[in-house]
Amino acid sequence: MLAVTLTEPNAPLRVVADHPEPAADGEIIDVTACGVCHSDLHVVDGDFPSPLPMILGHEVTGVHHELGPVMVYAPWGCGSCRQCDEGLEMICADATEAGLFADGGYAERMGVPSSRYLAPLGELDPIGAAPLACGGLTAHRAVSHTLETLRDRGSGARALVVGAGGLGQYALRYLRLLTDAHVVALDLAADKRATALDIGAHEAVAPDDDIERCDVVIDFIGSPTTLTGSVEHVAKRGMVVVVGLAGGRVPFGLGAVPHEARLMSSMWGSRAELDELLAFAHREPTIVQPVEVVPLASAQIAHDRLRAGDVRGRLVLTP
Repeated sequence: MLAVTLTEPNAPLRVVADHPEPAADGEIIDVTACGVCHSDLHVVDGDFPSPLPMILGHEVTGVHHELGPVMVYAPWGCGSCRQCDEGLEMICADATEAGLFADGGYAERMGVPSSRYLAPLGELDPIGAAPLACGGLTAHRAVSHTLETLRDRGSGARALVVGAGGLGQYALRYLRLLTDAHVVALDLAADKRATALDIGAHEAVAPDDDIERCDVVIDFIGSPTTLTGSVEHVAKRGMVVVVGLAGGRVPFGLGAVPHEARLMSSMWGSRAELDELLAFAHREPTIVQPVEVVPLASAQIAHDRLRAGDVRGRLVLTP
């Protein structure tokens, strides 16, 4: 089968025309589409202890011989720890994430350990929906953490989304659909600020602009600069949720953050939340973002463009 593999950190992706088929000890799907995510770049950069060579790709849709069109839930837990018992496989210490630590969806076919990791897509477009598997789900969980706070603050609530790229754009849509908050997007890039306004943000600001304190700040970058700014922009008794992997750290303690502000991380999303998200997408088709389709064999070009920031929305590979 056709597959795209990474053989060693910082190496170019390799297109393999005759890659071995997935092992038949679980479920096998014919891949329809696979989103290209910044986490794929982290694998290439050697930021994760991924077992190489490996097929990348964790935002996968495909066709199962019994279930029909499906989306893959990529964090596969150990099945025996407290987190797995609670349905939180994405924070299981022994989880194996497809495309990060096991062969993923940059291929014509993909193996999945169990059908429980296959979510029926129904009538959703499998190409446009593919990035929901990580980008959309990760943003959905992050926003879900904030809903009680925003609803308690009523119509005067303010929410700040830091980073108006792929994940941030999902969050902006969710916040507008699920809350009455005044939603602000913050990004360095003027084109991303313009996109944020197009998809519903009430304001789009640059880092040097004056920003009124917000009840909720969701940081999709997580750098030292953005996380420091997130704490500066959050209101008393507000909440900062960090999603981005850029390595930021901030001091925490009395006087170091606004009084009774809460700081937390948010990780991917649960299997149950994936079902919730797909049901949400059926009710509100606007959360399925426009995507740009790239042939699977051009995966390296897609990676180069994502790394350079030459992307509006999301890139999706198709075999």
